[in-house]
Amino acid sequence: MSANPVSLKQVLDDTARALAQAGIESARMEARRLACWALGCDAAGLLTRDTIPEDVRERLISAVKRRCRREPMAMIEGETGFWSLTLGVSEATLIPRGDSEALIEALLALRPDRASVRTILDLGTGTGCLLLAALSEYPEAFGVGIDLAPEAARLALRNAARNRLGTRSVFLAGSWFTALKGQFDLILSNPPYIPAGEIAGLMPEVRDYEPSRALAGGNDGLDAYRAILTEASDYLSPSGLVIFEIGQGQERDVTRIAQEKGLKLCEARADLGGIIRALCFEREDSALSPGYE
Repeated sequence: MSANPVSLKQVLDDTARALAQAGIESARMEARRLACWALGCDAAGLLTRDTIPEDVRERLISAVKRRCRREPMAMIEGETGFWSLTLGVSEATLIPRGDSEALIEALLALRPDRASVRTILDLGTGTGCLLLAALSEYPEAFGVGIDLAPEAARLALRNAARNRLGTRSVFLAGSWFTALKGQFDLILSNPPYIPAGEIAGLMPEVRDYEPSRALAGGNDGLDAYRAILTEASDYLSPSGLVIFEIGQGQERDVTRIAQEKGLKLCEARADLGGIIRALCFEREDSALSPGYE
């Protein structure tokens, strides 16, 4: 790109070409998205422009270089959407993904009464996406988010304030149930579930930029489920739910671990790609049946 002001079309063409050469799929779409971010406008606003200011062009060039190094788009933009929320992101946490919304969909199907969930625990909260989405749907609920990384807990706290849920949530740094007391109507978790041998083969946006502690689930990918399910029943109310995100093909193993700890499967929900992504469990002696309140 020349140092002189150029047309927006030329900038978009150059950006799309650079992204395509870096192996980015949907390079043209991402070029327009980056241009919108640099200009601070939406897609409709982009259509009203013919040129791009010099300072904005330099900002865009810097962002393109980052994306060509396969830095995730959400990291460049500094935020992402999840459910009905807008959340800040950082390298301290996983980037919320649409697949994880299957957990909230399953929750709403099993607990349609919005007064039925009063206390929520989110283990490995990251950005706070699951807890905050659940709180947005259950207005009488209060939630606790736990993350091993203090910087993740601080980010989740900021996201709660940003989405006006700060008075109904608290975020702590710790390991799973450490120092917790009481019982919860809902325990949510998107724990690390990638087997150790598969980490190196992940796409570079994930492998190189998202925290390995939030990805690596041990040799078989199940370490976190074992740890959580060993104690989950002690923190679950009599009619409570445990809802996990799982990796592809882990349904049988996670269900077996849960059954060994006195929990029964009451819902398995697929994501938009048709992959089972959310597993829901309740106590073996629960009086509630799936979908009943």
